[in-house]
Amino acid sequence: MIAAHDFYENRYASFWIADGILFFRYKPDTVIDIEAAKCVVADRIRFQDDRRLPVLCDMQGVLSVDKAGRDYLASSGSVLASAVALLVAENVSLTVSTFYLEISKPAVPTRIFTEESEALSYLRGFLQH
Repeated sequence: MIAAHDFYENRYASFWIADGILFFRYKPDTVIDIEAAKCVVADRIRFQDDRRLPVLCDMQGVLSVDKAGRDYLASSGSVLASAVALLVAENVSLTVSTFYLEISKPAVPTRIFTEESEALSYLRGFLQH
């Protein structure tokens, strides 16, 4: 079972948990279509082992997200997430992420960051004590 590991990787992303936060990093040059979206969500949920956690989603490796992938992530991408911090580069990822937030209206608190330290500070406010 995936949850037995401290680290998991599929063809699209890497996952690990540190200090109560789930880190989720897309691989370089990733294109998120419906297949990729379903794969990363299913693997992330299994990896979390039914634990609700704040999620740092590093999207700096994402080249593009198609409509079907974006819609799937909007409806199912925040399952078992208490909050999401999207870490983006200051270029295309920022534009795509801003568009995602405005159009998709995520079900959990979600913010965009260009600095990991700021994203982690935000997520620490959602840690379960």
